[in-house]
Parts: sequence; C-alpha cells; structure tokens
Amino acid sequence: MKTCLIVDDSRVIRKVSRHIVETLGLTVDEAEHGQEALNQCASSMPDVILLDWNMPVMSGIEFIRLLRKEPGGESPKVVFWTTENDLEHIREALEAGANEYVMKPFDHDTLQSKFQLVGAI
Repeated sequence: MKTCLIVDDSRVIRKVSRHIVETLGLTVDEAEHGQEALNQCASSMPDVILLDWNMPVMSGIEFIRLLRKEPGGESPKVVFWTTENDLEHIREALEAGANEYVMKPFDHDTLQSKFQLVGAI
C-alpha cells in the first residue's frame, strides 16, 4: 500500500485531508511542520507528500529544497497546497521540485485528480 505524508500546521486540515487520502487507498502519516516531516522522511520515505507552504519552524519551500537533496528524496511525489495563488509562488514551488500544486480550499475530487496526475493512485 502506498504511503502519504501530510505536512500542515493546521490540525483541522490534516484531519480532513487524512480522511480524503485514506478513502483513496493510501496509508497516512502526519507532520506539523517541515522539520518534523524531514525527520520522518529520513526514517521512512513516503510515496507522496501533501505539503503546506506557510508553517512555523520550517516552511514547505524550505522542506522541499532540503528533501530533494537527501538520498531517496527525489522519489516522493510532492503536491504543494496553499492559499498562495500567484504565478511566482507556483513557479517557485515547481522549480524547487514540487510535482503538482493545489489551491486551498480543496475537496475530494481535487485531491483525487492531483494524486492521479502524479501517479499516486
């Protein structure tokens, strides 16, 4: 079974997205910020990562730049999700190594289509 790491500082967002991702057939782990996510990836690299941009301790963009330099860090599919919707943020995320980009708020169909696009389901 494929695994998904949900990285967001909002407990509510993690709970809602966990429910959606589990209905798509993936096993879910959670992290509250980028540093916690990086630590989890060091012990067990997930297949896909849902990544928030704005978080305390370590932002999503800092996390993905560090992740992509780690051994095996190029393999997870990373779907950024954020309220940042300008082209500069989207470009920055994709250049840093994101595979897809989702605007908040999101729904089941949106996440399902993004997971299909990156080959997670």
